[in-house]
Amino acid sequence: MLSVTDLRAGYGAINILWDVSLRFPLGQLTAIIGPNGAGKTTLLRAIMGLIPVTLGDVTLDSYSLRGRNTWDMAGMGLALIPEGRMVFADMSVEDNLAMGAFPKPHRPALARNLERVFGLFPRLHERRRQLAGSLSGGEAQMLALGRGLMSEPRLLLIDEPSLGLAPVIVHEIFAILRGLKEQGVTIVLVEQNTHMALAVADSVYLMRSGRVLLNERAAAVDSQRLHDLYFAREG
Repeated sequence: MLSVTDLRAGYGAINILWDVSLRFPLGQLTAIIGPNGAGKTTLLRAIMGLIPVTLGDVTLDSYSLRGRNTWDMAGMGLALIPEGRMVFADMSVEDNLAMGAFPKPHRPALARNLERVFGLFPRLHERRRQLAGSLSGGEAQMLALGRGLMSEPRLLLIDEPSLGLAPVIVHEIFAILRGLKEQGVTIVLVEQNTHMALAVADSVYLMRSGRVLLNERAAAVDSQRLHDLYFAREG
């Protein structure tokens, strides 16, 4: 299990997260929703060691990740799919995927995992020789997801996968997330599309202004209360 306990983090002198505590059970999809500026992306960056933690802790199976280098996270089974795709535009689709298996322990499984990713995303197989910078937004998001899967992560952190995509592509992406969850991949999903997030999630956290305001099983969420908290009409 990945746990965040009483976490404070931010950027320089500006603190964003205030005593945030969350639990991400293995084998489940946990959604983190909230308005812009809630601290969702900052939380993922703090978990991955991209920004320093000033107070509190992040633990994986009771082992502290605080102070660990970001490049060590893949070896511990974590992978981040960042907001905005961030593919290597001047490299081919296949080379982008190979970068996901760059850490030495993952290289022997490169061919097997390429086959797995191409099975999940047939469009990437069709475009495997194409430069990533020429892909559509939806294809680039598939590539970012596929690259994250190349390290066979135990836990996948995904930041705003539906951002800027057409509805038909959003439904396709979420169908893939549901399938990954059914395969036993633990997923932490940051998403502003509350309807889609709740439909696929096992549990949900609502964040606003760097704090957690709600933590419930997705099936038990009261949509009206959720929206009142989201838009600061309550709490």
